[in-house]
Amino acid sequence: MEVAMVIRMGHDPIEDWERVVSYVVEGERMGAGTVWSAEAWVHDCVSPLGYLAAKTSRIRLGTGIMQAGTRSPALVAMTALTLSQISNGRFILGLGTSGPQVIEGWHGIPFQPSLSRLREIIEIVRLVTSGERLEYQGKSYRLPLPGGQGKALRSPLPPSRIPIYLGSMGPKSLELIGELADGWICPQFIPERKDVYLKHLATGAKRAGRSLGEIDIHVNVIMEITDEVEKAVARHKPHYAFYIGAMGSEKTNFYAEAYRRAGFEDAVERVQSLWRQRRREEAAAAVPDELVLRQNLIGTERMVRGRIRAFRDAGVNALRLAPEGGTPASSYDLDRLGWLVSLVKEVSAETSQPSKA
Repeated sequence: MEVAMVIRMGHDPIEDWERVVSYVVEGERMGAGTVWSAEAWVHDCVSPLGYLAAKTSRIRLGTGIMQAGTRSPALVAMTALTLSQISNGRFILGLGTSGPQVIEGWHGIPFQPSLSRLREIIEIVRLVTSGERLEYQGKSYRLPLPGGQGKALRSPLPPSRIPIYLGSMGPKSLELIGELADGWICPQFIPERKDVYLKHLATGAKRAGRSLGEIDIHVNVIMEITDEVEKAVARHKPHYAFYIGAMGSEKTNFYAEAYRRAGFEDAVERVQSLWRQRRREEAAAAVPDELVLRQNLIGTERMVRGRIRAFRDAGVNALRLAPEGGTPASSYDLDRLGWLVSLVKEVSAETSQPSKA
């Protein structure tokens, strides 16, 4: 198991970027294996990686996640080939559908989260990156455009097997990951309920004739080593109240649905109801302690070691240390990163990771 970093740019164009670059460069030196660049409605996820490719030499660089519906599949492939080339093969293409609030509200594009469309994007990207001529007939994409003046083209760049990871949480999406993707970017994972997620990955993997162990699993965690566990949990509850209550529309909230499947149905209903009534503090208080503790590394060092072991034993390959706090200084804490890298190395050395199958 390894440690991965997640970077999200803030609003100060100079101070934030300098801290991000320093954080990633030092993180590579400490032993972090991957850095993921997030994309929402502030900065794109691609540009930072191009700069970081020149500042690093070993760490893998991933889009985590690129909003696939905002770009043509061919542009996604061109971007992947470019970043792979300038990083000497260190690039990982992380894709996701995002949600209706961002896709329709920010981009003005109808939200179409169909799995067939995502499948087609992956297949087209792999056609382009493998050096094949781009001829494709699908439900969402037909290339060249029928009746147009275009012709089937082939990328002149050398073929490249670029890893594709998906950031999805629904059962059918997980099956697609198991079938087609090289890895899964998971924003919320509870080791004690691993079957809620892994059974769907395994179903897809079996359909493709491969094992679950062939899928790289990266999960988000918050880390805070402290003796004041209750206070620490309370500090992080507003984050989860926001995701349950606001990250999506009333009809579509992938985070809330995932928590329901993990056994928090009543809590999700309570949090969402309070959030919609603008009772934000009550909504945060309604987030169960268990929900926060089980998917993160919060508590005494002994407790944190125990959680790392739980993730390891559930088959997780990388813990993605998510940025937190309201300022760049609190978000990119090198001491915390170094501590996590050290703990993960120690726990990983205790025993070989069991098979996910």
